[in-house]
Amino acid sequence: MKGAPRPRGRVLVIAGSDSGGGAGIQADIKTVTALGGYAATAVTALTAQNTRGVFAIQDVPVDFIVRQIELVLEDIGADAVKIGMLGRSEVIDAVCDTLQRLAPGVPVVVDPVMVAKGGAALLELDARATLRRRLLAIATLITPNIPEAEVLIGTTIADTEAMRAAALALLTAGPEAVLLKGGHLSTSAGKAGRVHDFLATESGVEEFRDERIETRHTHGTGCTLSSAVATGLAQGLELRAAIVRARAYVRAALLAAPGLGHGHGPLGHGHTVRPFGMEGG
Repeated sequence: MKGAPRPRGRVLVIAGSDSGGGAGIQADIKTVTALGGYAATAVTALTAQNTRGVFAIQDVPVDFIVRQIELVLEDIGADAVKIGMLGRSEVIDAVCDTLQRLAPGVPVVVDPVMVAKGGAALLELDARATLRRRLLAIATLITPNIPEAEVLIGTTIADTEAMRAAALALLTAGPEAVLLKGGHLSTSAGKAGRVHDFLATESGVEEFRDERIETRHTHGTGCTLSSAVATGLAQGLELRAAIVRARAYVRAALLAAPGLGHGHGPLGHGHTVRPFGMEGG
């Protein structure tokens, strides 16, 4: 259409597919699009899941994952990369090698996906060391939740002071920045009714605090946040500004959740979008 705005910010998403549409590649595409970017994808695994949990996983061959990345970067290009579920050591190595070869200098946001909301393992146990050794080293930002951070640093995170220390410890593993998310921290461990996130960079640690939104519709919050940050970076925002916008987007998406499913329902990713052809008048 003549005069239609072009998307600002190309984001290559490397992650698994969620058949329920609430997390994974599907949530990533919705998020990037809702924030005005353009999403291209390299699918690393297929999952059969819904809001109640993950029931089956089908791995994608490593060479096919690499081919997806190569073809996107050679033709469309990318202003940022978001990495989610990789699952296996050989996939982590191949993805890191390919990005270092074809996309040096492109910002990389890593959501170190290990366990699904319903408890299913999404990263093989022997791949944890590879993730820490290879993936964190190429990351502009990593966005672990508390259980993921505990695995990566090998210690329990029981309160906000431990969160601050953990964020700094993760920073020494190689990423340029760490956003440690506190949604899993029990209210008794922090200030009741609040959620605390900690951003660690070479400049220090900044704490973000918000009122907790009580809802069961939280499926895909991690995927959504990391993709929103990647979109901001792709559009030229500074890291902190990209994080602030991403956190605001996720909070609004939680409040706009459509109420689907009988378990952990999806967010309302399209809250920024006015339905075409449904304007009043």
